[in-house]
Amino acid sequence: MAFNFFGRKQEKAPAAPDETPEEVTEDSEVDADDEEGIPEHVGDEDAILGDWRSRAAAVIPGGASTGSKRPAALYGEAGEPGAAHYLRASGCSLFTAAEQDLIDCTMALGSVSLGYGDDGVTRAVVNAIAQGPVSGLSHVLEVEIAERLCDVIPCAERVRFLKTGAEGVSAALRIARAATGRKHVVACGYFGWHDWANEGPGILPEARAYVTRVPFNDEAALDAAIARAGSDLAAILLEPVVEALPSPTWIAKAKATCEAKGAVLIFDEMKTGFRLALGGYQQYAGVSPDLAVFGKAMANGFPVSAVVGRSGVMDAAATTWISSTSASEAGSLAAVGAVLDRYTADDEDVCATLWRVGAQMRQSMEQAIAASQAPGVTVHGVDPMWFLRFEDPVFESRFLRRAVELGVLFKRGAYNYAAVPHDSDEVLLEVERVASSAFVSVLEEMGE
Repeated sequence: MAFNFFGRKQEKAPAAPDETPEEVTEDSEVDADDEEGIPEHVGDEDAILGDWRSRAAAVIPGGASTGSKRPAALYGEAGEPGAAHYLRASGCSLFTAAEQDLIDCTMALGSVSLGYGDDGVTRAVVNAIAQGPVSGLSHVLEVEIAERLCDVIPCAERVRFLKTGAEGVSAALRIARAATGRKHVVACGYFGWHDWANEGPGILPEARAYVTRVPFNDEAALDAAIARAGSDLAAILLEPVVEALPSPTWIAKAKATCEAKGAVLIFDEMKTGFRLALGGYQQYAGVSPDLAVFGKAMANGFPVSAVVGRSGVMDAAATTWISSTSASEAGSLAAVGAVLDRYTADDEDVCATLWRVGAQMRQSMEQAIAASQAPGVTVHGVDPMWFLRFEDPVFESRFLRRAVELGVLFKRGAYNYAAVPHDSDEVLLEVERVASSAFVSVLEEMGE
C-alpha cells in the first residue's frame, strides 16, 4: 500500500519482525511485488470487498466500530452491500480496498471540510506528534487553541477539550446541571451513543428519566416540556439544524425561556460549526447560547471536541469531574490550529465556499433526478449539508450500491457534506453523471 504525505508518494515501511501486515491472513499470502497487499486468493472487485466485509464481521460486532459505516447502514438492511473499507483518501476522493477511486460526498460524516490529507493540517499534526503529543503536563497548544476558539466563537469565554461529540455534549449537560443545581433537560437532536441520549438493550430507563425529547421546530411540544420540567429545568439542549434551518421563533422561545428561568441554553454545533459559519449556527443566526459543543470539521477529521461557553456557566466544570487522558493530545489540537489558520486567512472564505459548492451539488442532484425521471427522490437540507430522501428504501439501496460501482459514495438517510475539494467543474459534473446513470440503471433493473 502506498501512502501520500504532502503530495509525495511514499512506499509503505516494512513490517517489524514480529509484526504481521494487516492484509495477511492465515489462508493467504501477499505477493512481494504487490504494493497494495491484496490477498492472492481474492480475485475480482466484489470478492475483494466481500473478503474485507467478512473479516470485519468476524472480529467487529456489526462489522464496523462507527455505526454509520456498517454495511447495513451504508446500503440498507435489504440492500446488497458494496464497498465498506478504504485504503487511503485524498481531497474528496477515497480509494476502496479494491483500489476503486470514489468521489466521497459524505466527507467522513461531516468531519472533513478542507479535504482528506490537507497539506497544512497534516504538516501541523505530524510536527506536533514528532515532538511528543502527550506527557505528564498539559501541552501549550491546549491554552493557545482555547484562546483562539474564544476569539471566533460568539459564546466562548471558557473552553474544555474532549475527544468526541458524544462526550462533549454529555459534559455540557453535566456542566449545566452543576451550574444550576437542577436535573431536567429538554432536548432536540442527535447527541451520540451515551445512555441519556438513547434507548435499547443495556440502557437503563433511569438514565433518561430527566431528559424530555421534543420534535424539531414544534413550539407546542417545547412549551409542554418546559412546563413539565417546571422550576427544575437545568438546560434546553438543541441541535440547531435538523434537516433544515430552525424557525426563528423556536430558537427565540428556547433562549428566552432559559434567560427567564435561569436555565442553560446549549447548542450542539458538531455539524454546523466550521460549516454554516466558522462560529457555527450561533454566528450565522446571531443567537448565542450559554454553552456549545464543537468538533468534526473543527479539526478536519482529527479526533477532538470542545465544550465552550460563558464563564459564569463554564466555571462549574471545575466543580464536577470531567476529564480524559487524551483530551488535550497535541496532534489533534495542532489540527484545530491549522484549520483556524485556513478559516481566518484573508484570501479565503471557507464557509462561503461550502455554501456555494453545496448549492451546486444540490443542483447537480436535482438535474440528475429530473433527467432520469427517478420517482420519489428529492433533495433536502441546507446547502453545506444536504441529503437525499427516497420514498422507496429498496430503490434507495440499489441506487447507493450502483452509484458506488460507478464512482460516487453518497450517504444513506443522512447528510452529504460539501467540502472545498468538491469545488471543481469536473467533480460536480461527475457527481451528476454518476447519479443520473445510477438512477437510470436501477430503474431498468426494477422494470420501471
